[in-house]
Order: sequence, then C-alpha cells, then structure tokens
Amino acid sequence: MMLTPRRGLYRLAVVTGVLCLMSACTDVSMGSLETVKQAVHGGTSVRPTAESVAAEPYYQLQVSAPGGEAILLLASAQGDLLGWYGPDGQAVFLKHGVLVKTLGLTRNLDALLEEGDPFASGLQHVQAPVAYQRVMDWSPDYHYGIHVQAKLQPMAMEDVDILGTVHHLRRFDEHLHAAEIGFDVVNRYWVDPADGFIWKSRQYAAPGQALEMIQLRPYRGPQT
Repeated sequence: MMLTPRRGLYRLAVVTGVLCLMSACTDVSMGSLETVKQAVHGGTSVRPTAESVAAEPYYQLQVSAPGGEAILLLASAQGDLLGWYGPDGQAVFLKHGVLVKTLGLTRNLDALLEEGDPFASGLQHVQAPVAYQRVMDWSPDYHYGIHVQAKLQPMAMEDVDILGTVHHLRRFDEHLHAAEIGFDVVNRYWVDPADGFIWKSRQYAAPGQALEMIQLRPYRGPQT
C-alpha cells in the first residue's frame, strides 16, 4: 500500500468536489474547492498536532500502514456511511466505524456485508464475546463472496493519547477467519464505553493489508 502524505492538492480538490456532488452529501460541508486545496499542505510526513487540526475546518482521519500515512478528509456522509478521501485518490469508507470499502490502495476491500452486525447497535452494549459472519470482496486478487467467521471480544480498558488528549477506551478484538483462503487476522478497536464511538482502530482491508485509523477530528452526525 502507498499512502502519500499530503500531496496532490488539485487532485484532492477535484475528486472531493465531484464525489461530494455525486453522493449528494448535503449534511457535510467541505467548503469551496479553494479552501479544500488550502487544507492539504505539501510535505513528507504526517505530524498532526491539536493546533494544526483545529486550524482546518474539516473532519480529519489519520490513516497509517507500513507503506505510508496520510490525513484524509471527510467528503461524504450518507447516513452511517462515511467516505474519507486522501491526497492522491485514496479513500476509505467506514460504517459504524467498520471499514467496508477502500479505493486506491495496493489491495482493496471492494465490499463488506455483515450478518448480525454488533457494531450497528453500539459496542458499548457488548459485554461478552459475540459471533457473527461477514461476506467480503477483495481486489485485485478476485476474491469475491468470501465467507468470514467473526468473533468480537471485549478486552480491558486502555488509555489512548490522541493529539495530547488521553481517552479512556475499551479495546475490542475482532477475530476473522476464512479457511478457504487462509485468512486469519485480528482487528482491534478502541471504543468510548459511554457511547460506542470508535476513536482508533486497526483493521484489515485485505489479506496482508492492515490500516490503522485515528479520528483526529471526528464526525459525530449532523447534529454536531
């Protein structure tokens, strides 16, 4: 995977504007194309601070992987499905904090269907291990309709520092297993025990393709 830190200003501006129009993301204002351009600065590393995040009027998500990192901006919100777009055409889509689709990565998650989704009702209600199933599509390996056995287990409380603020969060481990392709991984989520909001996670977009995502300026719905 290649995530290029804060490059491609005009590409992001155009992609963000077009996608926002196509998806009718009326409950998320990204401002004019010019201000979007100004929000993405050149550089070779991602070192966000509370001050730098507060200085930009955008919802921001930091995404890291072995191949690089970038700060993505929220460009579409359709109900619980949030689309975050990066500086070189990368995008991740989260639903209830779960990664359901990616674009522009070395290996992509094309679709995810969850059966018996415990995330939809809020992880603050999960007090014991729960089992469910997923159906996942990946490319470019042409792995479609892969049935994945999932088990979510609440773990201990942990302190997570985000931009200098310590959040007291419950960690959840999600074990995913698909015997037919040898897929056996663990996703991790750090969750606000009061409302189930996922502040940080490490999720596999595809076999061998793990993403760490941190909410720098989270989107909590149209009421905020």
